[in-house]
Amino acid sequence: MEPVQFGQHPPARRVIAHVSDTHLLAGNRPLGGRYDTAANLAATLAAIERTGVRPDAIVFTGDLTDLGEPEAYAALRAEVEPFAARLGAPVVWVAGNHDERPALRAGLLDAAPTSEPVTGVWDLGGLRLIALDSTVPGWHHGEIEPEQLAWLRGVLAAPAPLGTILALHHPPLPSHIPFFDILELRDQSALEDAIAGTDVRAILAGHLHYSTSGTFAGIPVSVASATCYTMNLQRPAVEVNGMDAGQSFHLVHVYDDTITHAVVPVSAAETGDYFSAEWARRMAARTPEERLEEFSRKRV
Repeated sequence: MEPVQFGQHPPARRVIAHVSDTHLLAGNRPLGGRYDTAANLAATLAAIERTGVRPDAIVFTGDLTDLGEPEAYAALRAEVEPFAARLGAPVVWVAGNHDERPALRAGLLDAAPTSEPVTGVWDLGGLRLIALDSTVPGWHHGEIEPEQLAWLRGVLAAPAPLGTILALHHPPLPSHIPFFDILELRDQSALEDAIAGTDVRAILAGHLHYSTSGTFAGIPVSVASATCYTMNLQRPAVEVNGMDAGQSFHLVHVYDDTITHAVVPVSAAETGDYFSAEWARRMAARTPEERLEEFSRKRV
């Protein structure tokens, strides 16, 4: 049905599905002998489709495979591309520290298997999405070399009608978990200088295996959790480890004056049935006063 507006904000201009850290292995081997990454990815895609949203793009912020195996990239592509085609959305692949650039470029982009950074620009009906490559081949920490920052400055020189969103693997944020700072994005001030005064409105990232958010250079940063396994933050920081639970993805809604990042659980739990399409149609036919009376009589 058509979007129904009851409040002051009109429907979002653009919507992005933000997924991260799939960590697929060739032959569907369990990650760490424990996590069925292929099944968890399939469950995530099914959850996205259940929302009924038809996103303007599906962004995967890195660690697409665990070991950079060509067979794993082929399996990832075979799973995601038909799904994206059904939703009519382009797929944006972002490189992570577990990925191998040559295999990623050949397996997902049909490009020459070189070690060049995996970057790109997408025009989503006036919203510009830029994929950066923060990986350092052979290492787990992140860096963005000067040549890539110069390229970024050139792209951002002219603003986009709806602004720009950056996507990269390593979030420019601190983590409260000990030793995670070893894995962080280095020389963050250089990235800050490159985006200062530009139309960048949000930064999407992954890498941490848990959802978090913050600001970098005054710009909101949203980190999506992993599909493969997540970090159990119920433990004391020094005892945080992975668990096969709590997987989620983000729905990014872009409005004229703000961008929201909703954390959507993958698990399909039973829910109530108070709200429905029929309820929305019925409420849309009522006056604002009648709607207010409805909620005064029966609070949710």
